[in-house]
Amino acid sequence: MKVNGEALRLEHPVSLREFLDTHGYSTGRVAVERNGEIVPSGSYPTVMLSDADTLEIVHFVGGG
Repeated sequence: MKVNGEALRLEHPVSLREFLDTHGYSTGRVAVERNGEIVPSGSYPTVMLSDADTLEIVHFVGGG
């Protein structure tokens, strides 16, 4: 699997929500593109990832 351009080995299928939680992403502050398509945040628990997927994860940062 590729995440933000880096190769990452995914040993078994996991939900996108589980992946984000495990890797320290705050699901309320990210946008995720999977294989070229934006994933709605409400779908994170049901979207299953495999080692063949490509993810782009963007963090939203507050400030001023």
